[in-house]
Amino acid sequence: MTHLKIPKDRIGAIIGPKGQTKKFIEEKSSSQLNIDSENGSVEVIQGDDPVGTLRAIETIKAIGRGFNPEKTIPMLDEDLLMLEVIDLSKYASTNKEMTRLKGRIIGKGGKTREIAENLIGVKISIYGKTVSFIGYPEQIQIMRTAVEMLIEGSNHGPVYSFLERKHKELMQAQLDSY
Repeated sequence: MTHLKIPKDRIGAIIGPKGQTKKFIEEKSSSQLNIDSENGSVEVIQGDDPVGTLRAIETIKAIGRGFNPEKTIPMLDEDLLMLEVIDLSKYASTNKEMTRLKGRIIGKGGKTREIAENLIGVKISIYGKTVSFIGYPEQIQIMRTAVEMLIEGSNHGPVYSFLERKHKELMQAQLDSY
């Protein structure tokens, strides 16, 4: 049994309309979810499939970090899909700095986030004091580097170039694996 603390405003997303999201996670993972919407706690009780339970925990964490439940569903099927959460409060000491960092990661009109999602194939959520990614290990590593570049003050141009280069490398690796 695992207890997760989820922001209260994300509990509804875990439950879903008429409890559908909760039910879907339970069926896919063979786990049972006990949700306390008063204090934001989710208890995950392991069923027949321990790996399914781990996948359910990751999926719930992802929804808790602001992802639309539909974007997290592949995590229940794909063992290598991971959630990575970067705590931006380690890099920003004021609310103004936090807002600036989040703005740099999102980019003007969402451009930076869109380019990263399209080139690298990850899903990105910026929620509260965190930026989170859902992707495969090599994609997560690329995104961690790109976000660190932005946090450290790199201009967007070099970050886009880095993402384009990594996109080509990922495509080449895919071709080479056939």
